[in-house]
Amino acid sequence: MLRGDTVGLRARHEEDIPVLRAELYDDVVYGSRTGSEPWRPVSPDSKDPQLTVEHKGEDSVKFSVVELAGGTLVGSATLWGIDNHNRFAHIGLGLLPSARGKGHGADVVAVLCHYGFVVRGLQRLQIETLADNTAMLRAAERNGFVREGVLRSSAWVMGEFLDEVLLGLLADEWRPASKT
Repeated sequence: MLRGDTVGLRARHEEDIPVLRAELYDDVVYGSRTGSEPWRPVSPDSKDPQLTVEHKGEDSVKFSVVELAGGTLVGSATLWGIDNHNRFAHIGLGLLPSARGKGHGADVVAVLCHYGFVVRGLQRLQIETLADNTAMLRAAERNGFVREGVLRSSAWVMGEFLDEVLLGLLADEWRPASKT
């Protein structure tokens, strides 16, 4: 397990799937705000890549996020779009509603940075988030990410186009904030 100050990132377990489905992926608004495709219902027996324990591809790594105090599942985190040639990847995370507002987001980003830069040897990490996602913007900036641009009207969300903010962090700019 990779450890931050308050959360750990571990392999996804089969018992995580129903919780993630019910509290994250079945939420139409959450799914519309975080996905790059239209939200759609996913059946309990689906092999949707978001809701599987194992992922065979080399381009992403999925983690379950757990509180260090007690091991309670609090969300999902992903390093995706991994490009081993250019040593680059994207960061994504989703916290269960009960875990939001507790500072876990910044800790998850810190642990993903450690994984990307130290464990994987990447040169650049990137985050794209909706311009009104103040929690993710704050978590990214607390970990040293720099706003690099705005992608105007680039995300179709619940009947309207929204701007996305592009943030980046290079390995030599990163300052570890927590022990992992």
